[in-house]
Amino acid sequence: MGSGPIRSKVVAFLLLIAAGSAAYYHFAYRPRPRPAAEVAYVLPNTLEVVDTPAEVRMVIDSLKSGDRVEVMARTRNWTKVRLADGHTGWVEAKDLLDDETHEAGRRLLQALASLPVQAVGRTSGPVNLRHEPSREAAQLTQLAENRKVEVFGRRLVERPPQPNQSTSSVVREAWYLVRVDSWAGWVLGRFVSLDIPELLSMYAQGTNVVAWLVLNTVVDGGQQAPQYLVADRIGTQEVDFNHLRVFTWWIKDHKYVTAYVESGLNGYFPIRVTSLAGVPYFRLRLIDQDGRKFQKVYGLFDTITRPLGTVDGWESDALPVRPAPRHRRRR
Repeated sequence: MGSGPIRSKVVAFLLLIAAGSAAYYHFAYRPRPRPAAEVAYVLPNTLEVVDTPAEVRMVIDSLKSGDRVEVMARTRNWTKVRLADGHTGWVEAKDLLDDETHEAGRRLLQALASLPVQAVGRTSGPVNLRHEPSREAAQLTQLAENRKVEVFGRRLVERPPQPNQSTSSVVREAWYLVRVDSWAGWVLGRFVSLDIPELLSMYAQGTNVVAWLVLNTVVDGGQQAPQYLVADRIGTQEVDFNHLRVFTWWIKDHKYVTAYVESGLNGYFPIRVTSLAGVPYFRLRLIDQDGRKFQKVYGLFDTITRPLGTVDGWESDALPVRPAPRHRRRR
């Protein structure tokens, strides 16, 4: 009479074992999603890939700056990578840029697409391109000597204290925000020599030209001659520029003439140039003695430069509002 309940318990026990076995197999042996591969990017202009990080090794491939690799393993000084063709090898860890920093550099490059170039120049020696204006910031790549760069901005940054340096002495360094081909980042300004346009170079004597922007062009003998807004920095490092000149092209004598000069400015990049109904306008980002940020807007009417007024803040694209004319009362 007791065989029925016993049989039921045995069946339930066997079913429990079967369910447990199925669950174990499911979690232990089922194919698992492969984690996303860690990627990195090559920093130097060329990078040798070797077969082993041992003392005796052989070069099996070569990569160039910006090449993408998959990270497979790491040691203290070496990284095992998979190349685009599927082959694997080892490279020195210091020569790779992590994906997060590379993406930050890509976003910076995209941001510069909407900003005007302030000047162009060349590197005076090998220099590191960094994500931020700091010697401690992540390095994006290294620029070789005589590499052409486009300058978009400038920033003064306090240099970290050096050994045996007095704690009371503060040294600040100028950094340039630049674009180089498909890279964007910050370089030490002392490693950049600006290439002033040849026809303007004679007007750079005794001044420190820091930016030049084309306002428009005029036709002379079938050739287009650009007319320039030139910004200078004289006697200070605190601002990006403090002196302004406009050069228009004198067709009769085939040369530039100084059409407008203004000094005493506390100006910061970027200087912007726009055109409306064929008239070039430019706006300066300035700070007054009370620290208020504003823009001063100018127009070039033929060869005459006229200040049009100011606009609050640095982000507005509006033109200054001219006051309504006063009407005299009739007596």
